[in-house]
Amino acid sequence: MTQSMPAQWLSQIGLVMRLEMRKTFFSRRGIWVYLLALAPVLIWFGHSMSEISTRNERRALNAAHPISTEVLRSITQGMTTEEVIDKVGEPFFKVHRPRIGFDLFRYTDGDSVFDFAFMKDRLENINRRDRDTIPKDALIFAGVFQFFFLRLAIFFGCVGVFTNLFRGEMLDKSLHFYLLTPVRREVLAVGKYLAGLVATVVIFCTSTFLQLAALSLHFEGNEISEYLASGGWGHVASYLGVTAAACVGYGGIFLAAGLMFKNPIVPAATVLVWESLNLFLPATLKKVSIIFYLQSMSPLVAPPDSSLSALQKLLVTAAEPVPVGWAVVGLLLVTAAALAIAARRARTLEINYSTD
Repeated sequence: MTQSMPAQWLSQIGLVMRLEMRKTFFSRRGIWVYLLALAPVLIWFGHSMSEISTRNERRALNAAHPISTEVLRSITQGMTTEEVIDKVGEPFFKVHRPRIGFDLFRYTDGDSVFDFAFMKDRLENINRRDRDTIPKDALIFAGVFQFFFLRLAIFFGCVGVFTNLFRGEMLDKSLHFYLLTPVRREVLAVGKYLAGLVATVVIFCTSTFLQLAALSLHFEGNEISEYLASGGWGHVASYLGVTAAACVGYGGIFLAAGLMFKNPIVPAATVLVWESLNLFLPATLKKVSIIFYLQSMSPLVAPPDSSLSALQKLLVTAAEPVPVGWAVVGLLLVTAAALAIAARRARTLEINYSTD
């Protein structure tokens, strides 16, 4: 029995996907995509190792000279150095500047560090540095995820994977094998897109999960259990969903770019500038970007980048995030438009290896 046309197309899409996924996952050109996805995992792992080392050091210092948090909090401004030493003992770290009459005493209760700054034997300032908490690290993670991982890692990862789905085979002079088969060009474009999508989703969603796991290494088991039970699993699912959505949106755009431009750097740079300017665009124009919908889907809103100058912060405009459902619809519409452009370009694609 002859297959119906839609069933035949689905069968051909599946075949293209199987062929392309093998090349996409194991392509030498794609090694740097794995490194890009691995970089933030190593950063968070290093952060956790540093926090564990700092915590162990503080606990060792406190074990050698036990001081309770309540006693350290009872120290008030105006006290003399002798009064502080009589109450909490000698500090584990001291700075003495007799010429200017400055002294710094540092204590720890095993978790936090207290710095007492004296001027002319009077306590002038108390600075307390608490150890990291899950809410604090969650906000930091949201900032890194939205300003680095989405805008740079996933962005350039999708540039590398999706623009090469057609352009890479042109460079390898192997695309004509596909074009000589009795497969509709639109089917070929969709199959390649889905293969690239599976690859990027697997790579970057794995990276997102490993980042969250690496970040949690320096917390106690009961802290992690309490966080997960009070909505943490929802945050994990949201971050994985946003990561996948980023691959969907950027993938569609860069598949079309790879078909329409000989040099993918030009469209990639244009989209990168537009996405980077999203903070400063009017509320209406913000919605004409992928990053706006991705941020609307994120579980936490990251604060503006602290490295921005005062003038840049004045230029930042706020736009009310759209509901998650509408964000998904908006992202799918942008992707569908990009895929329609890619399919139309694929239909008229002609190969001349001497020029391409």
